Amino acid sequence: MIRFEQVSKVYADGTTAVDDLTFEVAAGELVTLVGPSGCGKTTTMKMVNRLIEPTSGRILLDGEDISAADPVELRRRIGYVIQQVGLFPHKTVLENTATVPHLLGWKREKARARAAELLELVGLDPSTHGARYPEQLSGGQRQRVGVARALAADPPVLLMDEPFGAVDPVVREHLQNEFLKLQAEVDKTVLFVTHDIEEAVRLGDRIAVYGHGRIEQFDTPAAVLGAPATPYVADFVGADRGLKRLSVTPIEPGDLEQPPVVHLDDPLAAAGERLRAEGARWAVVLDGEERLHGWISAALAEGAEGTVGAEARRMEAWLPVGAPLKRAFATMLQHDAGWIAVLDPDADHRFLGVLTPAALHEALRRSTAADSRAVPRQDIALESVHAV
Repeated sequence: MIRFEQVSKVYADGTTAVDDLTFEVAAGELVTLVGPSGCGKTTTMKMVNRLIEPTSGRILLDGEDISAADPVELRRRIGYVIQQVGLFPHKTVLENTATVPHLLGWKREKARARAAELLELVGLDPSTHGARYPEQLSGGQRQRVGVARALAADPPVLLMDEPFGAVDPVVREHLQNEFLKLQAEVDKTVLFVTHDIEEAVRLGDRIAVYGHGRIEQFDTPAAVLGAPATPYVADFVGADRGLKRLSVTPIEPGDLEQPPVVHLDDPLAAAGERLRAEGARWAVVLDGEERLHGWISAALAEGAEGTVGAEARRMEAWLPVGAPLKRAFATMLQHDAGWIAVLDPDADHRFLGVLTPAALHEALRRSTAADSRAVPRQDIALESVHAV
């Protein structure tokens, strides 16, 4: 969808903003451009909609050299969201959102209907917020309007220049979550500029890590964190990159351990006898459809009468398979749990196994090794060192 071919930007004073950039962004891909101030990431983005013209090289948009396009018409085909939002203070939220459709000659009712649809999509009720003015909105709400306005004419490409940088951390995280949900629905090709490596890792399908006018590494978040291409990248992503990697490493079925399993209708005595024979201190309790109910300890089952359901404890620490390891770690801490149950959301939330702290650590090590060796994660055999 977007292709840079040996693109450079050199200013009249000799300053090189970007130097010989060649990379490609696939249709529907969200690529984050991350690096320190002055590294060329915003210049790169602004060359896509010709707010800045390259000195050499060419940029292709869906196979078309953008230098041959009318700049105004080109910009109307590309959504643009900036940190300051840039809403018109004298226009209502609905009018702001309908700006580009109006410029494209849409009829008033069609433009307003599209604006209302987009406001709903970004979580703002048009009947409540549509008639308000920007000054009557919170920072997070204004940012949502900015995103809605950028999407109003249904552009294939969205450029976002630190769009969530001006809000507080709590609102910022919420906006990031909402944007990921939105992107899953609208499937735009996105260039997203940020100076925050955690934001880049969280949002990007791939990350371009900028040095001084050059891309030092262009890869998936997991690869950038697990196998930095240069000492510069390793220093930029930080010594805690292993912790950051938790957020981009999913729970896989191969990471799970299989504890003893009993069912709600099983006799307690039989369950206790089985746990004693296996030397287990607890078992997972499932219902008749193999869905998670809770757990039971060997001490409660030993020599007791009745069924497992009478003594089973509810289990709140669970996650779907595919959830990031960071969320698994947080869930363990939140519930003070020595393990979490992992369920299959595509099979009526049936129980798959449990993730323990040791298994979580191994999953992270296996993922890192897989990226560094360019092999599937399941092909990695780990060596463990145990205390004697």
